[in-house]
Amino acid sequence: MASPATTQTVRPLAALGFAVSGPPQITDVVAEHLRLLGADRDGPAADGPEGATTLSGGGFEPARATARWADPGSGLVDEATVQAATGMMAVHGRRDGAPRGLAADYAATATAVLTVQGLLAGLVGQARGAGPAHVTTTADRAGLLTVSQYLAAAGADEGEAAELAPGGPPFTSAEGVLFELETLDPGAWAGFWRALGAPADAMRAGWRPFQFRYATACAPFPQALHTVTRSHLLPRIRQAAAASGAEVCVLRTLAERALEADGAAPWSLRPLPGGPAPTGAPGPAAPSAGRPLAGLTVLEAGRRIQAPLAAHLLGLLGAEVVRIEPPGGDPLRGMPPACSGISARWLALNRGKRAVEIDIKDGADRRRLREMTAEADVFLHNWAPGKAAELGLDADDLALVNPALVYAYTSGWAGRLRDAPMGTDFMVQARTAVGEAVRPEGEPPAPSLMTLLDVLGGLHGAEAVLAGLLLRERTGHGVRVDSSLLGAADTLTGPALRRAARGEAPRRPARFRYPLPTADGWIAPADRSAAAAAAYDLRDLPTADALDLLDAHGLAATAVTTDLADLHHDSRLGGPVGRDAHGAPAVPDPWSFA
Repeated sequence: MASPATTQTVRPLAALGFAVSGPPQITDVVAEHLRLLGADRDGPAADGPEGATTLSGGGFEPARATARWADPGSGLVDEATVQAATGMMAVHGRRDGAPRGLAADYAATATAVLTVQGLLAGLVGQARGAGPAHVTTTADRAGLLTVSQYLAAAGADEGEAAELAPGGPPFTSAEGVLFELETLDPGAWAGFWRALGAPADAMRAGWRPFQFRYATACAPFPQALHTVTRSHLLPRIRQAAAASGAEVCVLRTLAERALEADGAAPWSLRPLPGGPAPTGAPGPAAPSAGRPLAGLTVLEAGRRIQAPLAAHLLGLLGAEVVRIEPPGGDPLRGMPPACSGISARWLALNRGKRAVEIDIKDGADRRRLREMTAEADVFLHNWAPGKAAELGLDADDLALVNPALVYAYTSGWAGRLRDAPMGTDFMVQARTAVGEAVRPEGEPPAPSLMTLLDVLGGLHGAEAVLAGLLLRERTGHGVRVDSSLLGAADTLTGPALRRAARGEAPRRPARFRYPLPTADGWIAPADRSAAAAAAYDLRDLPTADALDLLDAHGLAATAVTTDLADLHHDSRLGGPVGRDAHGAPAVPDPWSFA
């Protein structure tokens, strides 16, 4: 391989060009991300059922990627059928009590980001001495990754710690304004409802489902709480939140978000201070086409989903991931339900990582962390804004001990919005109009209780780290990379925001991606077949017969997975759902390299 061209910009794909073809829901995002990373487009895209992307130039051998909905013959032919088969409709629909399709193209967006990850990882591998690779991604594997925590819980040794039943936010004020409520503190929860005069029993009964909604994708708290908010004007509700320490966020519309969208990339990269630095001696493992990050070390100080998922993906690409956990270990290890005594959800994001306990509030332990960082390639965290600088662990601080470091911060807002609320998944969904984008016309907007942005934010975080590693290989400089839930929201809502900016209706039409009931389940027509399929009454037909009927009329459809445990033996899916050493369900890797 020729020596990769060196660039002194923050465009890791500078001097490379790309050509792309395939389903526009996938390839439009691939092309936009490659462009934002500095590559030039070599021609217009061509539509088709299978996506093909080639990156070439800059001294690299061509990097190639294939992206498709699923394996041929699976019957999964588009966004709707992939959502149905992988359990996404089941999880998103828990709040409503029945499967529902996401009106935004979530599986396609995740597939696109994973495709770019695969291309970047291949180039990093080439720069480190591996041969060129051809990466394949499929939307069904991407879909399994997005529901992996829910699937893990469904296959655990014990039941859920909170009830799986319909219900959840948003709340409504007396003026009819929809808003999200957020707090991680039971005292703030109680103070908010006490200030509004909520019944004590409803307040107490509501905390557990509210607290667990991130895990269960539903929140069946007492209807009395909704009744309480409807009796107060929004200013009074805001006053109660401010006094208690809770936060509220009014749901924005897509039209409002389109007016303020700044067009920023979903991540940012900047060189760390100091001159070019050696990237260190090669690790004991040599990179290969299938494990391009082998020999690299990632330190991850992450909580919940976003940063741990990003590090998990880097581990699947060959990196050694070391989790920085507080004394006593990550408390989420014990979050039910468990497999072999360890949280099944925690394992979905953290299996295979090595853990080191460090008290970041202790000066000696912080010195130890800096010593570890001096030998690492990536430091990744999602601490609260300002915490890293307060601890002396910000990018510029750690560049002093390792000028070749890729310092990655995955946050809620990336400092892009003034007066932004707490940067949690559902608050970002509310503020960025995801609540409108995921639901069609005729439905009140409501953020999905599936953690859409935490997962997509984790995918963006891994993508940003890979871009940073490639930039480091090409320039010799350490890099700071920032990604956010806001960036993930902008990627997901991009098509709707562009419709809004053109003055078109930004939301999908009424009943878009609604599954059709059968005698024993549900089926989901492909988007192109949905209008014609809705004309048939399938309620008295078994699912298999309903699918045969539609197929006889040339209409594509597939069965909706309603029990995630069924994914273990679903022949439609391109990769087996297995079990890890603890017995927890494990989804297949989202890419394959050849």
